[in-house]
Amino acid sequence: MTDPDFNDLSDLSTYLHSRRSGRPRNLVEPGPSDQQLRNFVQIAMRTPDHGKLAPWRVVAVASNQRDVLADGFKTAYRKENPKAGRTELEAMDNMAKEAPALLVVLFSPVKASKIPIWEQELSCGAFCMNILHAIHADGFLGGWITGWPAFNRDVRDMFGKAPEKIAGFIFIGSNGTPLKERPRPELKNVLSHWDGKQIS
Repeated sequence: MTDPDFNDLSDLSTYLHSRRSGRPRNLVEPGPSDQQLRNFVQIAMRTPDHGKLAPWRVVAVASNQRDVLADGFKTAYRKENPKAGRTELEAMDNMAKEAPALLVVLFSPVKASKIPIWEQELSCGAFCMNILHAIHADGFLGGWITGWPAFNRDVRDMFGKAPEKIAGFIFIGSNGTPLKERPRPELKNVLSHWDGKQIS
């Protein structure tokens, strides 16, 4: 059964088989417009969400604020790693400036809800995945990463506050290098069948 509001499923399977991520450092101009960024998030808001909690939030980092972001990353890194060397700090600087566009996704749990936090975390992960789908469907390439900044409280505080957590940084741009298909798991190692008594 198909959604009556979505009549053209002819290319959906092809699309799903073609979607893949790009390395943020390889993403180049052109990037998406502000309206396209809004559209990516609007699409992702259709993510399954038990309890209608919307336990996710997005911060778009303006292109002219990447230097500020880099300074924030490096300040937080030095605080946690006082003996940090030049190479480590350059890595923080480079990460903050990759790709034409950047969305920071925050997991924003609703602790007062009866919905388990685990389910809310799953919804946030699905929300990130749907942003990637929207990016791909619009002809761009996205890369969802975490890295050290995602787990640092000072970096989190640049965008939100406890109990929020950074679910990831989604970098967006155009493909700057040819993509090679990455190895995928064998289906037999992922899919099994249960006959009511045992799994085979």
